[in-house]
Amino acid sequence: MDGTEAADRKQVMAEVVVYTTRWCPYCIRAKGLLNSKNISFEEIPVDGDRALREDIARRAGRTSVPQIWIGDQHIGGCDELYALERAGRLDPMLQSEWVQGG
Repeated sequence: MDGTEAADRKQVMAEVVVYTTRWCPYCIRAKGLLNSKNISFEEIPVDGDRALREDIARRAGRTSVPQIWIGDQHIGGCDELYALERAGRLDPMLQSEWVQGG
């Protein structure tokens, strides 16, 4: 990439998606970490939605919630999210997407 191409690109926050249920304490804790870091995320409640639960089970290989994706990467659940934070790897993952500037 030459200097012109680099100048025309900007780094943006990766999209964060969190599948949750209403009363799940791990969901509440994961959302709390994201909120405390001012990280925008899409919350997808799966309460009572069997098809959606089956979809996340197929995509994540797990049936528990929360299930968290940063960009296209499946992170796992609350414990994995906090482990990334403790290891100093969460912020770099969130800043990992580059888009064409406009």
